Amino acid sequence: MASKVFRATRSSISTSSDAGDGQKPPLPPSVQFGRRTSSGRYVSYSRDDLDSEIGSTDFMNYTVHIPDTPDNQPMDPSISQKVEEQYVSNSLFTGGFNSVTRAHLMDKVIESEANHPQMAGAKGSSCAVPGCDSKVMSDERGADILPCECDFKICRDCYIDAVKTGGGVCPGCKEAYKNTELDEVAVDNGHPLPLPPPPGGISRMGKKLSLMKSQKSTLVRSQTGDFDHNRWLFETKGTYGYGNAIWPKEGGFGNEIEDDVVEPTELMNRPWRPLTRKLKIPAAILSPYRLIIFIRLVVLALFLAWRVKHQNTDAVWLWGMSVVCEIWFAFSWLLDQLPKLCPVNRSTDLNVLKEKFETPTPNNPTGKSDLPGIDIFVSTADPEKEPPLVTANTILSILAADYPVEKLSCYVSDDGGALLTFEAMAEAASFANTWVPFCRKHDIEPRNPESYFNLKRDPYKNKVRPDFVKDRRRVKREYDEFKVRINGLPESIRRRSDAYHAREEIKAMKVERQNRGDETLETVKIPKATWMADGTHWPGTWLNPTSEHSKGDHAGIIQVMLKPPSDEPLPGSADDTSIIDLTDIDIRLPLLVYVSREKRPGYDHNKKAGAMNALVRASAVMSNGPFILNLDCDHYIYNSKAMREGMCFMMDRGGDRLCYVQFPQRFEGIDPSDRYANHNTVFFDVNMRALDGLQGPVYVGTGCLFRRIALYGFDPPRSKEHHASCNCCFGRQKKHASMASTPEESRALRMGDEEEEEMNLSLFPKKFGNSTFLIDSIPVAEFQGRPLADHPAVKNGRPPGALTIPRDLLDASTVAEAISVISCWYEDKTEWGNRVGWIYGSVTEDVVTGYRMHNRGWKSVYCVTKRDAFRGTAPINLTDRLHQVLRWATGSVEIFFSRNNALLASPRMKILQRIAYLNVGIYPFTSIFLIVYCFLPALSLFSGQFIVQTLNVTFLSYLLGITVTLCILAVLEIKWSGIELEEWWRNEQFWLIGGTSAHLAAVLQGLLKVVAGIEISFTLTSKSGGDDVDDEFADLYIVKWTSLMIPPITIMMVNMIGIAVGVSRTIYSVIPQWSRLLGGVFFSFWVLAHLYPFAKGLMGRRGRTPTIVFVWSGLIAITISLLWVAINPPAGSNQIGGSFQFP
Repeated sequence: MASKVFRATRSSISTSSDAGDGQKPPLPPSVQFGRRTSSGRYVSYSRDDLDSEIGSTDFMNYTVHIPDTPDNQPMDPSISQKVEEQYVSNSLFTGGFNSVTRAHLMDKVIESEANHPQMAGAKGSSCAVPGCDSKVMSDERGADILPCECDFKICRDCYIDAVKTGGGVCPGCKEAYKNTELDEVAVDNGHPLPLPPPPGGISRMGKKLSLMKSQKSTLVRSQTGDFDHNRWLFETKGTYGYGNAIWPKEGGFGNEIEDDVVEPTELMNRPWRPLTRKLKIPAAILSPYRLIIFIRLVVLALFLAWRVKHQNTDAVWLWGMSVVCEIWFAFSWLLDQLPKLCPVNRSTDLNVLKEKFETPTPNNPTGKSDLPGIDIFVSTADPEKEPPLVTANTILSILAADYPVEKLSCYVSDDGGALLTFEAMAEAASFANTWVPFCRKHDIEPRNPESYFNLKRDPYKNKVRPDFVKDRRRVKREYDEFKVRINGLPESIRRRSDAYHAREEIKAMKVERQNRGDETLETVKIPKATWMADGTHWPGTWLNPTSEHSKGDHAGIIQVMLKPPSDEPLPGSADDTSIIDLTDIDIRLPLLVYVSREKRPGYDHNKKAGAMNALVRASAVMSNGPFILNLDCDHYIYNSKAMREGMCFMMDRGGDRLCYVQFPQRFEGIDPSDRYANHNTVFFDVNMRALDGLQGPVYVGTGCLFRRIALYGFDPPRSKEHHASCNCCFGRQKKHASMASTPEESRALRMGDEEEEEMNLSLFPKKFGNSTFLIDSIPVAEFQGRPLADHPAVKNGRPPGALTIPRDLLDASTVAEAISVISCWYEDKTEWGNRVGWIYGSVTEDVVTGYRMHNRGWKSVYCVTKRDAFRGTAPINLTDRLHQVLRWATGSVEIFFSRNNALLASPRMKILQRIAYLNVGIYPFTSIFLIVYCFLPALSLFSGQFIVQTLNVTFLSYLLGITVTLCILAVLEIKWSGIELEEWWRNEQFWLIGGTSAHLAAVLQGLLKVVAGIEISFTLTSKSGGDDVDDEFADLYIVKWTSLMIPPITIMMVNMIGIAVGVSRTIYSVIPQWSRLLGGVFFSFWVLAHLYPFAKGLMGRRGRTPTIVFVWSGLIAITISLLWVAINPPAGSNQIGGSFQFP
């Protein structure tokens, strides 16, 4: 087993005592030497341990690094970087608090064979050097890189030894290596060799940013397509290398005109076309909608005034409770309705996006994609509640998305550190070698294999290739085998661990017997570890948890499952090893990384928000995509072009002020009647479209495309211009005047409410932590996320063609830095979770995170695509649904009692947007008044009174006006939103079900947390694995008892008994009060009609409830009714039913 020692320059994990002034300079982290003992254990060594182990017979060879001399020249940088990246992709990196980072080179990641050249543990030739069994260097296609003409197979480490310490002589033919041959190997795929590095002083991210900004000329490349060094050097006014400054003084890439670069007139004269359009709601619908809102508001005001003036003297207590509840309902309705005054629809133009970013132009002669990179985050925490097959299908849909492969990166956060999730991910990466090219070849939709193969429609429709049927049949067979492997992983891991554990026990017994001789031996007990496929201990959570190997106590883990793809397309072939013919089909796969952040006892890991922030930092170090798309493990990409649709908004004029693009959540596996309003269409198609006309929709936790620098807590560009203020004093004018001399790049990165216009970079470590690599990546992400400066109206833009340069190759120091930033101690004394990244302190971290961005002046956009962008699963079981609503409502109560209350919002937030966020925090409190109001009809029937003195014409007129205006508003909302009437009614029903159960519990929990400091437990929503093929909706009929069901059941029983009592009282009364009976019965039926889905859920599966239950329920209700009449008989009568005397 081989390991690598390296040095990094951007971390301060440990310190040195060499500093004379008492300030200890940081030392770089190092990856320890590692070896496998004969017993299969993984043993690590530090540098200090090497001296004592030199004489050991099983110690592995290590490399002595000799300084560069004329006789010892380093290997060609293009070869070394590619080989280094191959080494990184085959290594499992671990580390964390009080432990050194180490890279464990793995022979294999899964039991099955990895056959894609990008995948970790990919099959390759073995090194021919005696005593070495490492893999030979390979290129993008997996072909061996043989640096000598004799084709002697040699691995990376042996090659370095031969070049640096062996005089550059091939171990096979004993001839000197020829560097020219290495150059040809490096450029055989058409890539130019990179420029030599600068002498120093500029960070890696700074060099990348400087190179991007230098791509502003239309003639940087020569006629042959090769990089023209002389022209590039002349036009950038830089020294040979990457330029002499990170921010060139002559460059302003917004609306400024370059003196030394003249753009072709045909490019400047081309008509500018927007990427998006705002589609306003027709005035014939919106104008009446606003008018009815105003009319209903007036009617409500008049009704409440009438109710307050006209008391019911016979039952003042009943009147008082009803009036208080009605006033609150009117206030709650107003908070919900005002943000709906300005709904909008939007559309995108993908053809314009392709024309601007992927079509040959003078700035981009090759037509290579100029789109910015996207890092996709997938979060999972428990493989038992979130089946690995569901997560694997989500990952496959991401890898097959229609977006430039080299610009796409996928990070999977396993917060449980489970080997099951790790190997399931590796299996998904292996199957992607077949699935992704198949999707590209035949334009498959959706690109989730489970959903695709379960489609009810004809799969052969609109397929023109003659080999589609054959390819589909073969891929379907491969997918069935893939599912068998995934579902068999738990048993496979258990059996493997048992076998290795038995071997370890036997070896321990032998050692004990040798040490003790003839003494009586006791059973040797050793910790039962969980073993990986290569025969080493899993560094994460073990099946039998122990210290440092449990869910809350394990090291940080990073594994590059699929290394970064090559910069140019890699067409496949029709070889016999491939399942389908991939001729002229790009077989590259996006970067795929497994991340499990470090967890240690005594640290608050902040649940999902903490996991997301760890991914933000790790991705910034490894790929640094300027945009981030986060998905739950059960939400897959249903529309392969969804990311392009979102990018249309980000890259359009004014897109640099958008913090995120929120997509609607769509669900599969919901029962046809949608009994519990799981689709939530009223929220996603009515409320969210309405908010899109204000400052933007709220962030709902998944399916959201973020701008990275917005997550970093920076203010939007030109925030001072957009924030209208009346106090334009001289001081403010002076500050604005100073902006002219501030570099544009610094003005684009502002944080805080202070008036300083230029960020102090020395304060960044206090905000973002001590990783200089992370800090260096911030201006790069900001620059790459800018829209194209292809029109004078586009402010803060970037030059076309700036993002066509190849990405940096991964090296071991980069991944080690990523291990550092996901450690449990990294966020200490920083602003992560407070201002930077996902915000901590609430179980609904999504709403709070979006609120903070809007509060800083950012805008968001709601992107509704013709074909659903993403689809996921939702709990259809009543109990699971109530617990889900409980978590949302509890988060809202936390928001109300925190500094994130919209009443404390900054002036940058629009007034209607503030009302919308205020409603988010207030709506759970409606449950208090709702429960009281649901009991009022029964109390009215029991007492023989009503909320009003009599049912006069005035009361009935107001009631009719309120009801009619509500129905008209519902119809108009259906018209402009596109939802159905049944969906609107289901939402109304579940509003009362949730309001009388989960919302009340949320208010109580929130008050307990605020008053008594009792923390709220978080229950992970279970994801259905879809194993029950007999009944797709089996979960719907499962009745699981929860205390949340008590209030609705009580309300139903009391109202049913109240109806029986009221009817009995009226029938047997000497002077029947029919008006009071009708009023009480009407409102009782209103309550019961809303609770009907809840009652149906309690009955379980249709036909399974015994008839005797209904018989006894009726008898009990009648008995109680008669008993009530006997206890409190009608006035002036002591008899029931004529001459019948109740005993």
